Amino acid sequence: MSKYKLDYLEQLEAESIFIMREIAAQFEKPALLFSGGKDSITLVHLAKKAFAPMKIPFPLVHIDTGHNFTEALQYRDNLAKEIGAELIVRKVEDTIREKKLTEPKGKFASRNWLQTHTLLDTIDEFKFDACIGGARRDEEKARAKERFFSVRDEFGQWEPKLQRPELWNIYNGKIHKGENVRVFPISNWTELDVWNYIRKEKIQLPSIYFAHQRDVIEYEGQLIAVSDFITIDENDTIANKKVRYRTVGDMTCTAAVESNAETLDEVVNEITASRISERGETRIDDKVTEAAMEDRKKGGYF
Repeated sequence: MSKYKLDYLEQLEAESIFIMREIAAQFEKPALLFSGGKDSITLVHLAKKAFAPMKIPFPLVHIDTGHNFTEALQYRDNLAKEIGAELIVRKVEDTIREKKLTEPKGKFASRNWLQTHTLLDTIDEFKFDACIGGARRDEEKARAKERFFSVRDEFGQWEPKLQRPELWNIYNGKIHKGENVRVFPISNWTELDVWNYIRKEKIQLPSIYFAHQRDVIEYEGQLIAVSDFITIDENDTIANKKVRYRTVGDMTCTAAVESNAETLDEVVNEITASRISERGETRIDDKVTEAAMEDRKKGGYF
């Protein structure tokens, strides 16, 4: 008899599906944080596999900054309708108005730091005890410190030095009233793993992940899409370039890369050749300080 073996993508998939089922078993009101990006799209695909033939047993939650790519928002709405999932959208703009927050100013004024307020309010509004996110350990140094099950205190804060051991495949989701857990089922995946899985599973993505023509300005070596959300001055030169996006965040803080990759195979070849992480190459907000991401996560960020 031949010995049954899983290839590396099947092993990653099996681990993530196991964690998805643990979430459903251990928590009363979980939610899947969904942005329309490739990682959260992969999470939805994994959840569909984990609970088929049922619908996924938790809602999709999008914290909308108002600075999103149109393509990602259209994909979000279409996907939720296609799979019959509940879609909960809460807007940072409403939080700014209700809490009288000071909106950042500047050339690339990002609302990313303000998302935390909206997220924590949404968790409190719906009493979510677990929020599923698409973070991976290869993205950024602060991400690498986090477990699969990452407990947040009653104020939504994360303490990197107080994390629970995760021996073998045992995950402790026990929390006190007011606390919640962020769960990251694809923590052990890399960017290349995600792309190889998307190719293997034939998962549809928003068009901005593939090469297309777009008006951009070049700023400190990065290509920023021209939009109503950034300030263009007399020193900026607008150029139409063939670009694609490695990661999808706000239009104010996500840079494009020049590319001719129009197919999944071509994108995989580009990622394979790259020596810079997606966030390291294209996320402006991560460059604010050396510990920008960790500071945000301590305050309650995704």
